[in-house]
Amino acid sequence: MTDRERYSAAALIRFASDLLQAAHMDSALADAVARNLVEGDLFGHDTHGLALLAPYIGSIEAGGMALSGTPEVLSDRGAALHWDGRRLPGPWLVQSGIETLTARARQFGSATLVIRRSHHIACLAAYLQRATEAGFMMVLASSDPSVASVAPHGGTRAVFTPNPIAAGIPTSGTPFLVDISSSIATNGMSARLQKSGRLFDDACMLDAQGNPSRDPGVLTADPPGTIQPLGGLSAGHKGFGLGLLIEALTGGLAGHGRADPPDGWGATVFMSLYDPDAFGGQADFVRQTDWLGEACRTNPPRPGVTSVRMPGDRALALHGEQMRDGIALHPTIAPMLKECAQRYGIAFPASINGAPA
Repeated sequence: MTDRERYSAAALIRFASDLLQAAHMDSALADAVARNLVEGDLFGHDTHGLALLAPYIGSIEAGGMALSGTPEVLSDRGAALHWDGRRLPGPWLVQSGIETLTARARQFGSATLVIRRSHHIACLAAYLQRATEAGFMMVLASSDPSVASVAPHGGTRAVFTPNPIAAGIPTSGTPFLVDISSSIATNGMSARLQKSGRLFDDACMLDAQGNPSRDPGVLTADPPGTIQPLGGLSAGHKGFGLGLLIEALTGGLAGHGRADPPDGWGATVFMSLYDPDAFGGQADFVRQTDWLGEACRTNPPRPGVTSVRMPGDRALALHGEQMRDGIALHPTIAPMLKECAQRYGIAFPASINGAPA
């Protein structure tokens, strides 16, 4: 990434917030969305960072995202909450959810929020440190009931989205930040590769007849193909099972999902915070996670691997590097944002290294 243009994280946050506010989003919501998208790029999740800003603006222009207001509380039993997100920006809803759950998890030991009709929530990993820095373990999952691109194991017709699930796990030092999908590939990466005319390295897809394929274009073929569940042809039952679990945690608990008419790009969200002091205690929790981190990081690596990393190690290192040296945006992102910003009279930040785009 050394030959890419680099940009100040603070400048990108200001730009993203200014652009969203120019599209008439309330400032508090715009700030939350901007920070989350830039955090996605800081962590290296560059299909779920600022790459989403222009599509978010497009959704606003089409009337698909609410620009102000608060979620409707559908149920509140103290440790269990249910919101209707009313199509509000996903990053703001998730951030608000974490703030709401924090005091309740301290009181009850754990607290869970499910949100129906949120807009898209962007990069799940970007939320986790807010919880781990406060000593909580966090589990976060989402699905989009209006989209289908993943077939059940053994099938050829899309039923699910890639259905990501993430977990932030505290240690005495570097937390474990797990962020995975229940499918081999994501919609974002599939779209990026298709647009650039590239193939996946492995057969992540199935064509409409169920044949393995490296071509992301099968998703837009007629009839369309699908993304394989995590595990592929030989072990896809595992990804299928994980996807079903996430559907139950999101659409099932929310009472709103794929059995209902689609209402546009968005998300159904599950999130829980757990206070270790309500269980075995914070000290013994991190004693266990520290042991696991040490055992894994010092594990003898297989050929071709320098060392074993824990989930989040690379992302946190990259985050620190890019905060220091600037964010190396994927080459497709700046041109897309400059075009979008021009419509609103917003200036895109100058790069800090003068590298060619």
